[in-house]
Amino acid sequence: MSIRHYNPRRRRRGGISPKARNFLGALVALIILLQISYPLIEGESLRIVTIATVLVAALAMVVHGHLSYGIKYSSRYLPITFAFGLGIEVLGVHTGWPFGVYEYDTSLGVQLFGVPLVVPFAWVMMVHPCLCAARRIAGNWVFLYGGAILAAWDLFLDALMVGAGRWTWEVDGAHAPFTPDIPMSNPFGWLLAGMFITGLLNKVLPRERRKEGASLRAVDAYLLWTLFGGFVGNLFFFDRPGLALFATAVMGGLLTPYFFSSWLGSKE
Repeated sequence: MSIRHYNPRRRRRGGISPKARNFLGALVALIILLQISYPLIEGESLRIVTIATVLVAALAMVVHGHLSYGIKYSSRYLPITFAFGLGIEVLGVHTGWPFGVYEYDTSLGVQLFGVPLVVPFAWVMMVHPCLCAARRIAGNWVFLYGGAILAAWDLFLDALMVGAGRWTWEVDGAHAPFTPDIPMSNPFGWLLAGMFITGLLNKVLPRERRKEGASLRAVDAYLLWTLFGGFVGNLFFFDRPGLALFATAVMGGLLTPYFFSSWLGSKE
């Protein structure tokens, strides 16, 4: 008879260092604090918070991508997504396709070809979490699922920014649900553009995670806060109760399979 010494199996992947985890957590917390302050301030402070929120969120998502998938991911994700965001916005401003006819206000800062440079960073801050969610559950339909989440998120974003005067639309015909100042072409344009960039990144970005990488908790927190913040903001602060219910139902319905998988499964 022999007694065997039991060694528990080591986890296939370890987590990131406490320092990196705290830095990423601080960035996500700062995003939330900035967005909480949004309906409570106005004027120049509001303008600064708007720009800062986008830049901090973009940084957080690039950092998460780097900590999760490595330098090949982050060094490709940032320039590709920024270039696409700038290019599609320049096309939209000057041709009206695919979003409709719109114009940016100068309050968003330095512009290039009529597009504020902060705007492509808004693409950077949101495409990564949508791609992570789509890769987890959508199989061969990553482009469609990721694009749909982006389009749903923009239901919140565009109404918020139009209400603040950051850009204006020409509405000639059908308008987006519960937002008469935004044309119906905009959500369709976002779906089309979102499918393209999500599908492209799914092809060119690595899927294999770092041996010691960040979990999806930062992505979960950011997506959940985006959904919750959009609902609360439109219902209680921005006087758009119809949009609060509609956009939350659309985005929440899309994200439910991801959250179900993420919370019940392992945090890969």
